[in-house]
Order: sequence, then structure tokens, then C-alpha cells
Amino acid sequence: MNTKKYKATFVLDTRGYDQDVETLIEKLKGVIASVGGSVESAENLGVKEFSRTPDRKFVSGIFVEVKFDGPVSAPAQIKEKLVRDKTVNRLMVQSA
Repeated sequence: MNTKKYKATFVLDTRGYDQDVETLIEKLKGVIASVGGSVESAENLGVKEFSRTPDRKFVSGIFVEVKFDGPVSAPAQIKEKLVRDKTVNRLMVQSA
């Protein structure tokens, strides 16, 4: 099975979410593991303001960077699993 190294950047929307951010990070790790990936590291980069935003009520988000190994189909599968998740506002997966 071919595996590649990836770096995923998540922008989290925690409006209305009352649990700790670390529980969201653990959930994201679980999603990556469910598509056959293995997480090397996960880093909470903190809250950053957006330069442009379509929603005036959502002007900043929590950025999380996750480095992982996974199959070639992993980025598409992760996006598919998280498309309806309201806590993940944006997702970018790059080859590392």
C-alpha cells in the first residue's frame, strides 16, 4: 500500500462548543486514523484573525496543524467525513 506524508491545517469554529479544544483535536486524530492514517504530530497554533471573512460574526478561528502518514486517498476521505461537521470551518491538506 502506498503511503505519503501529509500536513493538514484545520480552522475550527468553536462558537457554541462548550468542551475543550483538545477534545476536538483528538476527534480529528480519530478521523485520520479511520481512513488508514497515522498521526505523527498535532499542534494547536492558537486563535488567528482572518484577513477576509464571508461571515462578520466569525472573524477568527482556532488553527490546528496535523502531520500524518496515510494512503493516497486519505485527503479526499478526510474532507468527505468532515464536510458536515460544523466545528471544522476550513480544511487544507498538503503533501509534506
